Amino acid sequence: MTLIASTAAATATLVTAGLLTSGSAQAAAGCQVAYSVASQWPGGFTGNVTVTNLGDPVSGWTLRWSYGAGQQVSQAWGATVSQSGGQVSATNVDYNGNLATNGSTTFGFNASWNNSSNPAPASFTLNNVACTGSTTPTTPPPTTPPPTTPPPTTPPPTSNPPQTGLVGWATQNGGTSGGGNAATTTVTNASALTSALNATGAAVIRVSGTISCSGMLRVRSNKTILGNSGATIAGCGLNINGDRNVIIRNLNFRDWNDDAINVQESATNIWIDHNSFSNGYDGSVDIKRGSDFITVSWNRVFNHDKNMLLGHSDDNASQDVGHLRVSYHHNWFDGSNQRNPRVRFGNPVHVYNNYYRANGGYGVASTENAGVLVEGNYFENVDDPYHLGEGDSGPGSLVARNNHFVNSSTGQTGGSVASIPYSYQLDTASNVKSIVTAGAGAGRITV
Repeated sequence: MTLIASTAAATATLVTAGLLTSGSAQAAAGCQVAYSVASQWPGGFTGNVTVTNLGDPVSGWTLRWSYGAGQQVSQAWGATVSQSGGQVSATNVDYNGNLATNGSTTFGFNASWNNSSNPAPASFTLNNVACTGSTTPTTPPPTTPPPTTPPPTTPPPTSNPPQTGLVGWATQNGGTSGGGNAATTTVTNASALTSALNATGAAVIRVSGTISCSGMLRVRSNKTILGNSGATIAGCGLNINGDRNVIIRNLNFRDWNDDAINVQESATNIWIDHNSFSNGYDGSVDIKRGSDFITVSWNRVFNHDKNMLLGHSDDNASQDVGHLRVSYHHNWFDGSNQRNPRVRFGNPVHVYNNYYRANGGYGVASTENAGVLVEGNYFENVDDPYHLGEGDSGPGSLVARNNHFVNSSTGQTGGSVASIPYSYQLDTASNVKSIVTAGAGAGRITV
């Protein structure tokens, strides 16, 4: 069914009405609501609501309507919904509270119905201002099966352009700016790279060509390391050891003899973005020993076994509990065999909008009381997308929602995960393969 309700500036019922915000009362020309039932099955249905503000900009909104046939809302996303009797109130969440003039937002919900009648609401109010209009219900037959995966309770899938800037845990704790606007140094050999990485003070370091090296090169605080087109680090890795505020982008790492990137000893505010990793000895990105506030985004890993370890030992709880908070998003785990990631202790760890292809071992493992949210990912030809426990490590918690599976199992879940504190855009899971393969890896951005 679909309902459109609208008002114009001249509508008599609104001449003296005010559109109330959380901070002020403002005159309003009205509002418009589109209400639809996306799917319906015996005993339940999914509803979608789009509200458009036709009045002055507002910061904070509540939409209200009444059900007359016993419908009861049970779960919502994109809004906080409560119900008393037939009266339903939907209030904005953090990321969609501001509505400009002619601005709109959409939220959704699951609800029950009595299988005999599911009429659309007759009217709506936005911050106590009526949105009046006509109703044209077109109720679908109750033949659609109920959803197998609960819709998200954090930002719903969108069709907006994917977020390619800094998102996730690295935005917290004061944010991550790397070298900022510091002077740029271009390096073309291992000696110059080593010196630039280890220097004190903020710096932007551009890597040009292929640099062959061995071992691990120490990276000090307040550094941005950018690869020019085709820039490659071959044979060695980067070690962030207790330092903070580091950005690593647009580099090809191959044939490393330890880790490609190692983050340890309470290093904080690290962004690892748009890199490619292949054919290394150990981890491509290992994060451990109390490190925190890290985002790993838009990377591609291929021709590699042990990928991304988060937390190195079951015996390190005293240093790791309360830390190891990492966001992994829009990465292309292209046949990487295991640890995509393997998580100990961190909670919440956010694994969203990644593309998993033919991971022979497993995708995600949550162990040692970790809390991992696996959200909006695309799994293709993956027998074991995610599970609890790994090897000798005991289980953690894992919540999975809104994922897309092609020739893949659905994975193992259990327990609860702490809430995500930052805003983010969740891409529709079925679109993630095309989004990620078009944008992940080195050479996909201009730096």
